[in-house]
Amino acid sequence: MQEKTKIQHIPVKVYRTADHLMVAAPMPGLQPDDITAEVTTDNHLILQGELRGILKEMKELLVDEWSVGGYYRDITLPSIVDAVHANVSYGNGVLVIAFPISQQTHPDRLTLQRIGVDRGEHRGTANVNP
Repeated sequence: MQEKTKIQHIPVKVYRTADHLMVAAPMPGLQPDDITAEVTTDNHLILQGELRGILKEMKELLVDEWSVGGYYRDITLPSIVDAVHANVSYGNGVLVIAFPISQQTHPDRLTLQRIGVDRGEHRGTANVNP
């Protein structure tokens, strides 16, 4: 039997400093290589988390009140950002992205590199720790 996962809407927190825009999104249960973030040319942020192999070892699921992934969110960013120089981190099930605020949108697809068990990062040159 092939398991189907529904795509879940990701809640976000977006906040700004004088020169950075930060986005935090809970995406629990994923590995860093399951997550992508993309800033498009029209200044949209698309977050995706693809779930792989859920409940592989499970024989019988008795109670299922919450689900892990897949995740998807498309939001219009409130500031123009430079995604090329963004810093991204994933730990404790939360994705955090720090974008430098820019005069012009610099789109990019951001993927995470594993730096530990269930942790990942992508370092641009945003000079902030997300």
